[in-house]
Amino acid sequence: MLQVALAGAATVAAIQTGAGAQTTTASATTPSAATAAAAQARARADAIVARMTQDEKLLLVHGLFPPMAAGKSANELIPSAGHIDGIPRLGVPLVRESDASLGVANQVEQRKGDVATALPSSLATAASFDPRIARAGGAMIGSEARAKRFNVLLAGGVNLTRDPWNGRNFEYLGEDPLLAGTLAGAHIAGVQSNRIVSTVKHLALNAQETGRMVVDARIGEAALRMSDLLAFEIAIEQGRPGSVMCAYNKVNGEWACENGHLLNDVLKRDWGYPGWVMSDWGAVHSTTRAANAGLDQQSGQELDKAPYFGAPLRAAIDQGAVSRRRLDDMVARYLTGLIQTGAYDTPVPAAATIPPYARNADVAQRAAEAGIVLLKNQGDVLPIARTARRIVVIGGNADVGVLSGGGSSQVRSVGGAPVETPLAYGGSASFARITYHASSPLAALRKALPGAQVTWLDGRNFNATVDAAKGADMAIVFATQWTTEADDVPDLRLPDHQDALIAAIAAVQPRTVAVLETGGPVLMPWIDQVPAVVEAWYPGQRGGEAIANILTGKVNPSGRLPITFPAAASQPVRPRPVGLDRLTGLDAAAAADPGAASTHALESFPVDYVEGADVGYRWYERKRMTPLFPFGHGLGYTRFAYRNPVVTGGRTLSITFDVVNTGARTGADVPQMYVAREAGGAPMRLAGFMRVTLKPGESRRITLTAEPRIVADYDVRLPGWRIDAGRYRVALGHDAADRTMVSSTTLEAATMKP
Repeated sequence: MLQVALAGAATVAAIQTGAGAQTTTASATTPSAATAAAAQARARADAIVARMTQDEKLLLVHGLFPPMAAGKSANELIPSAGHIDGIPRLGVPLVRESDASLGVANQVEQRKGDVATALPSSLATAASFDPRIARAGGAMIGSEARAKRFNVLLAGGVNLTRDPWNGRNFEYLGEDPLLAGTLAGAHIAGVQSNRIVSTVKHLALNAQETGRMVVDARIGEAALRMSDLLAFEIAIEQGRPGSVMCAYNKVNGEWACENGHLLNDVLKRDWGYPGWVMSDWGAVHSTTRAANAGLDQQSGQELDKAPYFGAPLRAAIDQGAVSRRRLDDMVARYLTGLIQTGAYDTPVPAAATIPPYARNADVAQRAAEAGIVLLKNQGDVLPIARTARRIVVIGGNADVGVLSGGGSSQVRSVGGAPVETPLAYGGSASFARITYHASSPLAALRKALPGAQVTWLDGRNFNATVDAAKGADMAIVFATQWTTEADDVPDLRLPDHQDALIAAIAAVQPRTVAVLETGGPVLMPWIDQVPAVVEAWYPGQRGGEAIANILTGKVNPSGRLPITFPAAASQPVRPRPVGLDRLTGLDAAAAADPGAASTHALESFPVDYVEGADVGYRWYERKRMTPLFPFGHGLGYTRFAYRNPVVTGGRTLSITFDVVNTGARTGADVPQMYVAREAGGAPMRLAGFMRVTLKPGESRRITLTAEPRIVADYDVRLPGWRIDAGRYRVALGHDAADRTMVSSTTLEAATMKP
């Protein structure tokens, strides 16, 4: 039997070939070079630790939450997520931490007047299926973080979407482990190219916001390794984040931040992870258990019930409950993460500088344009024809801006917030507002269509809106769904009767376009009546311009769904948030908010992930259900064909084929390879993808090579990955449901380390 070792970055080359990474990243080094670099960083860290006093060591294993830490540091406390003092005599730098993945966050304007460039939601980045887009976004926000005197970004969200109603889905990268892990790795590498640290988070199964402080996520070992943990594993291999953030929830009965199996066995032993594990803010429940289980640093200690890694840790060490060797390892891992990323030797600047906001806005706009998905375009309603002279734009505050998601990732973008609504209740009320970025689709459309009369209605006057739509050449309806950290949406309907408004407009205007600004999938009861539907996600600081470019055809849409859109509420594994009925009033707020949770005793409740590794599109195939729009789906203003496929088996599974642009416009396509064993009837899995841009009539021959852990199953008896010898089906398609080109080949047996 063939033995294949997969340690560290051993599969980077295979992953890049299969996933279509077309640029060299900081992670694209050989496994031996990566191992050597980690060893050198650790040796240097150990030497520094050997010179420390115990007080200095303890200083580094718990961090402050600046808004609640006045007087606790002699250094300036910038209002932000976190602060850890340095040790000047040893050259250990001061660390300032900021949220997060979509830009340098400033949620409720803790830092008055401080703005930053806002990327589109992570789901939009995932929809690009392009590691280059992810890396560019990470590099941009990392540069702004350094300019603002931060050297740790709490970025790298890679939790898989298991439920479409999760309020935090927009912060993550979809439902597939290969796609999510690959793009998260590229994003992390981009952040860290600025010699600052990015985390990867939240380890693991932080899959819902309802009761997130108390929920117990239950799943089998093999299924966990083949889904959520695989996404983390790939992201860590490719991005090499300086830190891993553990989650609020329990995993199989143990708090994630004191789960020895996750932190010690999987992360540090099996994956050989050299950096440090930091807690989420308010996720620590003990001293001895957490330290011995692998937690290296308590973050934002003011949000926990006690500074567990301060005086209580000192006492535990004195009593022998936590060894001095373990304390040394905690500190050395922290220093290793700083050294490996360059943050140790590149201190934060003494004064903030102004980033190149205009240039950075272009990065955000390119990401939005690459991730906007054309879901439907019956009769080629789009792009907007030059003959459309009277266009009415309706709803969604499209006259002033575009919607953003709420919570710790909220960016106060350049240009300000034309709409900002405080919350009166809910788990996110203390740190979130319904916020729009100042990028008006209406203004952008008027600029792009100077010969047309583009009018605006907010949609509140129902009769006037329907009459205006009837009298126009085209109606463009902007529909919104605000989602946020700390609250799940109760259902997948568009709120505020927007479904009824869209249906009424479509009934009188045959050229109706629905533009959706949502945190994830929504139901579309009007889909048969509306000829064109565009999923714009939360499109970021230049979202208005990006949407206008897609609608008018200046940019050919090329986004592909990173998440399945259900046809009915009954299709997802769990049709509504688990535990929502258990938590009401103050208990609901306490379960979602760390500060509140520290003063409320809440009962833990389980969520059984019965789908196991069959997340998203795999669940639909397993249950033989047809979604509204499948994972990987996306249209454009041109057509692509795949020809002359050749499948190769043996030790490595690959498919070589021609991609041909058969239309009349330049555009980008994302060929996708899905695999499964012929025997057993298991759902097919995305094993490779590549984004390809072609001119009209142009053809390119490409090869997709399967990520071996996608082909394999995890075998707890080895333990490790096992590829069974035999026949495998290989589907080359435009989405997860496309089975028009299916081949088969034979693979040799192989095993791989965990």
